Amino acid sequence: MIDILHIDCMEYMARQPDKSFDIAVVDPPYGVGSITYMPHRRESAVGGAIDHYNVMIATLDMNQRPNMKVDVCHNQNAKTTAQHFGDANIAPPPEYFKELFRVSKHQVIFGGNYFLLPPTRCFLVWHKPTVDEKFSMAMCEYAWTSFNANAKLVSMPPMGTKKDPRIHPTQKPIKLYFWVFGLFCKPGQRILNTHLGSGSSAIAAHDAGLDFVGCEIDMDYHAAALERYEAHKQQSTLVHHLDAPQQKDLPL
Repeated sequence: MIDILHIDCMEYMARQPDKSFDIAVVDPPYGVGSITYMPHRRESAVGGAIDHYNVMIATLDMNQRPNMKVDVCHNQNAKTTAQHFGDANIAPPPEYFKELFRVSKHQVIFGGNYFLLPPTRCFLVWHKPTVDEKFSMAMCEYAWTSFNANAKLVSMPPMGTKKDPRIHPTQKPIKLYFWVFGLFCKPGQRILNTHLGSGSSAIAAHDAGLDFVGCEIDMDYHAAALERYEAHKQQSTLVHHLDAPQQKDLPL
């Protein structure tokens, strides 16, 4: 079952029982262009509950001048904070991580290097071989995981060509999510993505035989992701039908 929901992820997670998802694979806004300060205390190490954060995001202006604009992210006024941290310049508030760790048994968090998370052995690195070191896009991205395993590396180009343009500014390849699911997930497990974006993770979960819930707060991105997923599903059904043995080919 693949559920693509137009909903605030905080609202959705608040309704879910503890550990109701096997794995949360998420790509939240990193707070690009921001410096994130997270004085905190933690109850336990990897996989444990994150007890409390005091989060301040100090955002430098476009010219990197010394003057800073400081925003304090609180759940109660998140609607006025870029539609509940939907803006790439606003990192998730402390309540987000607390809820994410509550509702999921394990977590894979892209951009984990932007957040103060417990130490991990099993970090993932996505290398982008087509990105030059002088280009503005990063040559690689990092994902934090709660798994006790060795670090992993995968190399594949980023999304965005003339024939297949991106529909979301931080769109990730379907194959990247399929690789992550292949590492950690088993068919039938329940997966959560709190920031669905382009829907790549939903398509990969469908192909991997996983139950999946994706939340997207932006109406336009939700509609585009749903359309993209439905088109992929129809194409997969067509390919499966064409590959199926014809009646005359079936054994007696």
